[in-house]
Amino acid sequence: MEINRRNARTWSLLGARGTLGQALQALAEEKDFYVVTADLAISSGLKKFRETYPDRLINAGIAEQSMIGIAAGIAMEGETAFATSFAPFVTERCLDQIRMNLGYMRLPVKLIGLSAGFEQGLSGCSHYGMEDAAVMRLMHNITVVTPADCTEIVKTIEAAADYREPMYIRLTGGRNVPIVYTEDYPFAIGKGIVMKEGTDVLVVANGVPVSESLKAAKALDLEGISAAVINMHTIRPIDDELLISMAKGKKLIVTVEEHSICGGLGTAVAEAAAEAGNMPRLVRLGMPDAFMKAGKHEFMNERCGLTAESIAAAVRKEMCA
Repeated sequence: MEINRRNARTWSLLGARGTLGQALQALAEEKDFYVVTADLAISSGLKKFRETYPDRLINAGIAEQSMIGIAAGIAMEGETAFATSFAPFVTERCLDQIRMNLGYMRLPVKLIGLSAGFEQGLSGCSHYGMEDAAVMRLMHNITVVTPADCTEIVKTIEAAADYREPMYIRLTGGRNVPIVYTEDYPFAIGKGIVMKEGTDVLVVANGVPVSESLKAAKALDLEGISAAVINMHTIRPIDDELLISMAKGKKLIVTVEEHSICGGLGTAVAEAAAEAGNMPRLVRLGMPDAFMKAGKHEFMNERCGLTAESIAAAVRKEMCA
């Protein structure tokens, strides 16, 4: 798919799920693969795909464990398989099947977690995907990627089709996803991307919070605090080489993720920093280690300090501490 300003705007309006459907539709014109869904073809943006390629889409029904087994069977036959459902259901509900079929057997199924983070809004904690990245990081041999915007969703799906390892792709944001990329750029699984250089603070983010982190960095620059920003789309394996090189000389590292502060991006950065030694102090921004009362997406992000204003305020506070 051509990446340009017009398409980036269109994908943003469609949202993460609509963009997923368009990416898989375009990919199917060039490559053979199957998509398995847990009764969420339309919710996954796959209505047109189902109409165009009915033999390539398999509806397992609301039976996510069976969906993983079907996708694993397809992969065993040497075919590429994507499997989609809402983030907590495609991961935590299917841990045994994922552990054995993807982790242990290393079958290259590509799991796609829809509406990760707080996108399910008033559906509440049962539908929030706030532990999914942490859980998938624990599974041996599984790569975990969280695209920053809809353009990066397209890049991730294209890369995933040729990736011969099991993978979890975590989609944050609904419609009107903030645009980060309007032009083509080098994307590689496992390699972070420097979005902005800076000398005082290193902000490491993924998913929709990348956009908010860039806004926060711009605001901090006006106050005399120079903030660098990395889009760390892959957290397993994390790009520790880039992280360590960018952290040198900084006074603070801040991680920003629409996920629990336990086990996800913040933890991955903490582990890499601890092993490297002599690293700046780390502050993790995300959902606190607790179940929260439900609210709309924007409200929940505000409560967790994931807006540009809150990120900037957290940096300001820690720099003055």
